[in-house]
This record gives sequence, C-alpha cells and structure tokens, in this order.
Amino acid sequence: MRKIAVVAAGGTGGHLFPAQALAEALIARGWGIVLASDERVAGLAQDFPADQRIGLSAATYRPGDPIGMLRAGIAVMRGAGQARAAFRDIGPNVVVGFGGYPSAPALVAAILDRRPTVIHEQNAVMGRANRMLARHVKTVACAFPTLKKAPGKVAERAIVVGNPVRPAIRALADVAYVAPEPDGPLRLLVTGGSQGARLLSELVPEAIRALPEDLRARLSVQQQARPESMEAARRIYADAMVEAEVAPFFRDMASRLRDAHLVIGRAGSGTVCELAVAGKPAILVPLAIALDDDQGQNAKLLADAGGAEIAREHQLTVDSLAGALAKLLGNPARLARMAAASRSVATPDAAERLADVVEAAARG
Repeated sequence: MRKIAVVAAGGTGGHLFPAQALAEALIARGWGIVLASDERVAGLAQDFPADQRIGLSAATYRPGDPIGMLRAGIAVMRGAGQARAAFRDIGPNVVVGFGGYPSAPALVAAILDRRPTVIHEQNAVMGRANRMLARHVKTVACAFPTLKKAPGKVAERAIVVGNPVRPAIRALADVAYVAPEPDGPLRLLVTGGSQGARLLSELVPEAIRALPEDLRARLSVQQQARPESMEAARRIYADAMVEAEVAPFFRDMASRLRDAHLVIGRAGSGTVCELAVAGKPAILVPLAIALDDDQGQNAKLLADAGGAEIAREHQLTVDSLAGALAKLLGNPARLARMAAASRSVATPDAAERLADVVEAAARG
C-alpha cells in the first residue's frame, strides 16, 4: 500500500506554495497526499495536488485578547476532533504542518494519536501556531539558518532544509544572471505582496519619476499594485516617459523574475527564497507591522550575503528610494555581484530535502 501524508497549511501563499512543492515531491516518490486546512482554504485550493481535502474548524486571535484566545482554542480542539475522525479512515503515515492556525487542528490530532509529525517553518522567526506545537512534534524543519522565537531547544534540533519553491521558480536556479549593458535596457520588477502593498504601489512610481532622465529612458517596469493604486501609478509612469506594466497580480512570475535586472519587494519568506534561487539582486522593504519583525529577519539572509539592500519603512522616502535605485541601476557590475551573492545562499532542492525529512519521520 502506498504511504499517505497529510499536509496541513494555512490560507496564504506563503504557507500553501511550499506545502504544494512538498506534495509534488512526495507524489513523485509514490505517496498519496491529503490537504488539511480550514473549511475555506480546503475549498479554495483547487490546484493543490491532493487526493482528498479535509476542511477543519480553526480560528486565530489577536495578542492580548483572552476571549479571542479562548474561542480560538475551542475552535482548534473542535477541528482536532474532526481530524482524528478523518485520520481513522485515512490512516496517515505522517502529518506535516506548514504553519498558520488552519494547520493546527491536524497537528493537534496527530499529536494526540501519537502519529509521526513534522513542522516546517518558512520564516526566520517561528510563527505563533508552530511555536505552540513545536515542543510536541517529532521533527522540526526550517527554511533559514536562524530560527528565532522557537521554544526551548527546538531551534537546536531543527533541520535546515530551505523553503520549497514552485517548479517554475526552481528552474531559474540554472539560468545565469545577465547584467544590463551600459546603455541597454533596465528591467525592474516590483512585487507588492498581499500585505502592506499600498506603500510600494504608491511610492515606487514617484521614486522612479525622480530618477535622472537617462535612466528613465532605459527603464522597463513591471509592477504589482493594489487595484485602487493602479491608475495613479500608470499616470505617473506615463508622465515620466517610463515604459510600465501595472497589474494587481502576475501569473507568469517565473518568467518575469528570470528577465529582471533588479527586484523591489517585501521580505516574506517565499519572496526571499525565490530571489535566492533565481539569483536576483533586490531592494527589500520588510513589512513594519509584521509580528516579531519576521520579514526583517528573513531579509537578513540576502542582505548579510550581499545580495540585497534592506529599506525600512520608517526610513523610506521618495528621495531615498530614488537614490538607491540610481546607484544600483547605474552600476551593472554591482548588480552582477549582488546576483551571485543571492544565489550563494539558495537552496533550490528544498522540496527534496524536506521530503527526505518527512520520509525519515514516517519511518520512525
């Protein structure tokens, strides 16, 4: 009989993309996959390669809200009961959690049933859901060499595997970075992220308008922007005589990342690890309201290697961003060095490494 892995993940791309990459790696090894999440995500993740989807009760809470914490705890335990009932029919060999509160019920159920368990933490700072369960799971894997906020000795036993990326991004590990020619086109990719996207949507076009005319004439910009900010961004680019494509979402991100000379974006774990695999220089703007500054800690992987510059929100202005862009875009040799530095910390085979960890946990 083929082995079954239950993959439990929250509802954001930061959780679902690496979970899907693991699922695909395990399927290639002959495993069957069950996706466990809350009811909403289980219905939305139609492209997830699972034989079965389990919708479980789950809830989150705001720090300092004891009533919300109690309600969330009740919801998670209700979801754990649902998961235990489903596990009796499925008989999973291992349960793998990727964080987010929708992943908690499946892990709690597996812990109560004494089934093999694995947690994968995508960020350099362990998330709250993973933090609560990490002491009780068999194996903890992580994406970054540092794992802050991990309880007890969890960080010491964590296995660094990297962050699994989508196959189209994984393929970029074999594509060499080509620096811009001294008078050739400059391709800038701007990714906003789902959280805090308004700042980049509005600030980046103004910074580009402030660039010297000779740089603007060479620029080609592809920018993700919030829908309410798109028309204003397009007007600014047109006024600055800059070729620009502005959209709320790019489905062909791999090809755009492949062609970019420089990237501006947030510092979510997926973004940072994809930039490393693709070998791209970047200006990273960590989300200021992120809990425990997880994005700032993520960005350090590339910044410490020399592959990215970190621009903190409280210091970011039109002039400061324009200045940083001018220095980088006007220095092709530095861009090439940054690209090589980014790639030096990449883990393109993270999905395979995590699959090895999962199989070892299942064997006991």
